[in-house]
Amino acid sequence: MIQIDVKMKIAVLGTGMVGNAIGTKLIETGHQVMMGSRTPDNIKALEWTQSCGLNASQGTFADAAAFGEIIFNCTKGESTIEALRLAGEKHLAGKILVDLANALDFSKGMPPSLLICNTDSLGETIQREFPGAKVVKTLNTMNCQVMVNPGLVNGEHDIFVCGNDSDVKTVVKNILTDFGWRNIIDLGDISASRATEQLLPVWIRLMGTLGTPVFNFHVAR
Repeated sequence: MIQIDVKMKIAVLGTGMVGNAIGTKLIETGHQVMMGSRTPDNIKALEWTQSCGLNASQGTFADAAAFGEIIFNCTKGESTIEALRLAGEKHLAGKILVDLANALDFSKGMPPSLLICNTDSLGETIQREFPGAKVVKTLNTMNCQVMVNPGLVNGEHDIFVCGNDSDVKTVVKNILTDFGWRNIIDLGDISASRATEQLLPVWIRLMGTLGTPVFNFHVAR
C-alpha cells in the first residue's frame, strides 16, 4: 500500500483561486509545494510563493510535475489536457494525479454547459490520455474556500472520491482528512467522474439561488 509521509513534495498545477487555496492548505499541513504554470516567471505563482514561505516554490507545469510525488490538477477544465501535456507524460507516470477540474463551457454565457458529459468525463479523459498516471477525482463539487475549510459550512456535508486504485484513493483520503473532511464517500472507479462533474450545473444554479458559494451537498441516509 502507498503510504503518505508527514511531508511530501506536491505539485499544484494552476495559479487561479483553486490552485492558490489548495497550495496554501498543503503548505499549512506540512508539505513542500511547487506551483506550476505555463511560464517559469508567472506573477501569480511568484506572489503565492513569496506569501507561503520556504516550503513554497514555483516553475513551469513540467518543473512542478517533475518535482511532485503527488500532482493536483487545478487548471481550468477546458485547458486541462493541454496543461498536462505541457507537464509531460513522463513526469506524470506512476504518480497520483488528483483532478479537481470541471470542463465548463462559457462560450454562450451563463450558466455554462459541460464540454464533456453523459458517456464520458474529464476524469476519464485524463486517465485515457495519461494511462501511467493514477487519477483520482475529488474536490470538484464545491467552492475552493470549502475545499480547504469544510467547517465553513454548518452541519454534516460530504465530499466524493473516485478512481481506479483503492490504495491510491486511501492516500488522497488521508490528505482530505488533513484538510478537515470527515464525510468522504467513495463512488468507485474513475467513471464516477461523470456523476460528480454533472453536479456542477446544479451547483451553479444553487449558488445563484442562495447568493453564496459557501455551501455543499449532503447525502442523508
